[in-house]
Amino acid sequence: MNISKNEKRTLWVVVLTAITMLVEVFYGISTKSMALLADGIHMGSHVFAIGLSWVAYVIVRKLSKKSSFTGDSSKILALSGYSSGLMLLLFAIFIMVEAMERFFVPQNIVYNDAIIVAIIGLIVNIISARLLHHEHHESDHNIKAAYLHVLADALTSVSAIVGLLVAKYFNIVYIDPLVAIVSSLVIIKWSVGLLASSSRDLIDFSPSKINNTEV
Repeated sequence: MNISKNEKRTLWVVVLTAITMLVEVFYGISTKSMALLADGIHMGSHVFAIGLSWVAYVIVRKLSKKSSFTGDSSKILALSGYSSGLMLLLFAIFIMVEAMERFFVPQNIVYNDAIIVAIIGLIVNIISARLLHHEHHESDHNIKAAYLHVLADALTSVSAIVGLLVAKYFNIVYIDPLVAIVSSLVIIKWSVGLLASSSRDLIDFSPSKINNTEV
């Protein structure tokens, strides 16, 4: 089985997103912007999630060559999703704790640098979304999930940019940690949904089967 188009596209997005993540985290710390740091960590969570998707493609491809493998390869994709959901939850908790501390101990933010890096992050997200864009008839749920992760990260980048602009021009210093908290809530919502859907696939849970079961 040859390397699929989706596997190649996923790998490109992992590399591109990982480089941008490192830049955003570095400048989020150096410019003291919680919103930018939150966006970088959020992007990092997607590097992990999309990276797991790529690894899952590789494993499924290799296992398909083995005649001795008789298991369900879709379980591999479900397990990678469940693992990334747990990591996302930890990232979200970290961001929220750090942002709440900023309400009590405000930091001087280097706005211009933080805004520029946040815009670069948004551009990378747009490019990644284009790479992962799938046709409506495509049934690969793995690539669809990666595509949605990138779109969610793009929304977080927009929130960081808006928060930094408001803080800079209206001198509302608390908007930066507030945007970070909102971003963490988005991550929590996404991670809980991912944990729920992937766990259902892992245990072969089907509500329709339960409803149709006669007692």
